[in-house]
Amino acid sequence: MAKILLVDDESKFRSDLAERLNLRGYETIEAGNGEYAIKAARSDNDIDIVLLDLKMPGLDGEQTLAELKKFRPAIQVIMLTGHGSMASAMETGRLEAFSYLEKPCEMDILLETIEAAREDRPHVMARHEIPLVEKGSLRKWLIGSHNSRPGIIILGALIFAAMLLAPAPQRLLNILSAPKTGEMTDINMGFAGYRQMSENETIADYYSRKNKMYNTTSDINGLEVKVPQTPDEVSRKARVMLATLVVAALFWASGAVPVGITALLVGVLMYFTGVLRPDDIAKAYAKDAVIFIFGVLAIAVAISKTGLDRRIGLLLLGPAKTLPRLLFIFLPLLAMACSLVSEHALVAFIMPLFMMVYVTSIRAAGVKKDRALAIMFALTLCYTANSGGPGSPAAGGRNAIMMGILQDYNVAPTFGEWMTYGMPFVPIMALVIGAYFYLRFRSQLKVKSLNVSAIVRQASEQIGPMNRNEYLTAAVLIIVIALWIGASDTFGMGGPIILGLVALNIMRILKWRDITTIHWEVIALYASASALGKGLAETGGALFMADSFLSILPEFMRDGSGLAMAVSLFTGLTTNFMSDGATVSAIGPITVPMATISGTHPWMVGFATAFASSFAHMLIIGTPSNAIAYAMAKDPVTGEQLVTLADFLKHGAIVLILSFAVLWGWTIFGYWRYIGF
Repeated sequence: MAKILLVDDESKFRSDLAERLNLRGYETIEAGNGEYAIKAARSDNDIDIVLLDLKMPGLDGEQTLAELKKFRPAIQVIMLTGHGSMASAMETGRLEAFSYLEKPCEMDILLETIEAAREDRPHVMARHEIPLVEKGSLRKWLIGSHNSRPGIIILGALIFAAMLLAPAPQRLLNILSAPKTGEMTDINMGFAGYRQMSENETIADYYSRKNKMYNTTSDINGLEVKVPQTPDEVSRKARVMLATLVVAALFWASGAVPVGITALLVGVLMYFTGVLRPDDIAKAYAKDAVIFIFGVLAIAVAISKTGLDRRIGLLLLGPAKTLPRLLFIFLPLLAMACSLVSEHALVAFIMPLFMMVYVTSIRAAGVKKDRALAIMFALTLCYTANSGGPGSPAAGGRNAIMMGILQDYNVAPTFGEWMTYGMPFVPIMALVIGAYFYLRFRSQLKVKSLNVSAIVRQASEQIGPMNRNEYLTAAVLIIVIALWIGASDTFGMGGPIILGLVALNIMRILKWRDITTIHWEVIALYASASALGKGLAETGGALFMADSFLSILPEFMRDGSGLAMAVSLFTGLTTNFMSDGATVSAIGPITVPMATISGTHPWMVGFATAFASSFAHMLIIGTPSNAIAYAMAKDPVTGEQLVTLADFLKHGAIVLILSFAVLWGWTIFGYWRYIGF
């Protein structure tokens, strides 16, 4: 039962109410004034609910409520007063009082309100990011709850220490100390900075030169000279990054600490182990892709604020009149669209629509929430968007990187040739995703009748014809998309979206206060993923990962279709922990030469590498689409995170397996053999 703090200056009222509550199993504490109530709430974390009188000498109820919420934001406060007024009710509501009851209050109504406050408390704690920890045993303490799992934190610390203190693998030392010769046999050919390395320079030397990290020693004349760091010293930096990758993935997958804190932890470990210079770590956190995610989340606020999202929904979701049509008609069309335009932008535009449909549907069905529906909406959207990646070179930076690698070997395909080998994969994969979620969730949905098209149409009709702000927002959006398509090589993806935000603010459509409401923890998360990729690439850790995987391949997977399968497997797994571009940058320079050496057509291995870099389904750090969908998948009323990191991990693992099955069965051993290379 709840522990209740009774705050009232009338001692008889307090004692009588305490006795009646005690008889019903509640534990009570009494306070005769606001000052004592604040001290009691600060010293006793077991207090769940406060029954607070409004009119008291000294600190009155409103002042006491404000102080209580300052120190204990999740505590549930029920205001009780015999001197009620509309103004005081509005003020206590603004200060997040759970309810406002007038004295005398019937006991049944008070008990119902207390129980409702108890049920709502987890939602309040979630909104304030306060962990709900079970008490009673060491095991429960270690398991903890979302955003506070001491056992996982301890495990992560032990893993990090073990990986850092273990001797450097000899293969890693060989990679870092091997000179660049320019021959196909160079073991460091897959290093991200290989093209920038000087003749006979090692990765350890290049790392020291590029990052200006030298050791100081004395020459034979006693003069101080700077010398590059040794391979052993650089290997320590590489092991720091590999250990950081493992720990960050563990924390993100388990929810050991808040997402944003793990994102900051990545930077902390890089700063205090000297992986890069402080300015370079900051630059790694502030890449163009991070600016892009920030801008997309902010401009999505403007699109929703003006009602333009409903117009876009009518255009995109017209066929989705039933759940099967949504999954088996809309998803394939979306996937093919994502092959030609930014899948991240489409997710940012469609996800708010899905959440609007979600809220409307649960209200019509008379249920408080339908987590299965929210999961299905969010995950089908981002997984389908991810699966559009293989369709064309325009689908993302990863494809442009692979085109550049193939160009180095003078075998780069044309735009049309890439689409010939990639586009047939896209709608089939979207249908497989739709089938999985239909079979997995149709019996779990509380909303039995779903007409997405009708809900979006009704929502659009409710706000009437397009107004000035919608037209201006649409014009800005079209300009931004045009710049993405035609000038992203010059301005990146972040430049156009920032231009759009400035324009919308000048037009008085988007205020700075609107921008501050976006989900900054998701931006921090993707920024840390960029920093992880940078650190792994610079230290040679990414090359060591790729080399270790390829070295254990059996003989039959070292050429032809077997090699294509092997590189896609490693790429698909790696891209869940690094950005897709960083993954192709690290793996592509290794796999394409392997194809040439083994007599396999470079397109087969290059396409397999690039296509599998789209399979970032398990963790939200793998692609902006996942991060955007996760950020928006919150209950608009309670603030509860409807789609969790565990949902991404669980369903993403299955979709990842299905992606490999389609890539291998339908693509590599299917139509690729028919059209040939």
